[in-house]
Amino acid sequence: MPRTVHPIEVESYARMRRRVDTSALPPLTRAVVERIIHASADPAYLDDVVTDEAALQQGFSALADGATIVVDAEMVAAGITTRASVCRVRQAVASAGRTRSAEGFRLALQEVGPGAVWVVGNAPTALVELLALDARPALVVGLPVGFVGAVESKQALRKSGLPAISNISEKGGSAVASAAVNALLYHEEPA
Repeated sequence: MPRTVHPIEVESYARMRRRVDTSALPPLTRAVVERIIHASADPAYLDDVVTDEAALQQGFSALADGATIVVDAEMVAAGITTRASVCRVRQAVASAGRTRSAEGFRLALQEVGPGAVWVVGNAPTALVELLALDARPALVVGLPVGFVGAVESKQALRKSGLPAISNISEKGGSAVASAAVNALLYHEEPA
């Protein structure tokens, strides 16, 4: 069933498109970049987001087939509006050298196995931990925010060769990460 779009969202997208030209982007890349810009009101994401259409297609297909979504924080989970997700940060206990977010990803992997869509909007440590695990993700949305470790963790994600969405700068966060996932969940293939 198609999603009902509120008139405010329609007008917001119209205003955004008058300020930012995304028309040359491939369909899924455009959907993700526009939803991130819409969620953040930050047109600079046009030149900050890093992904490729093949990775997005893999994530889109996995989500359409019911892939589990694993998130690093409950704020990210709250922003994903049409699907439940797995977040184990509350059950996790920080250990020597690992944050609760990193431990939460270790717990989640035991539960979900390979093929999930992993989403990081808050904790660079969760992204670093994910890269050390044998998660075999369908897609990694790596958009943690912060001045410590965010840029480096996103660089490591891009070097990993995993199918991913990331960005270059320190920017990111829960709203941005969940917006990227929502873009794939809301996207409709042309008939």
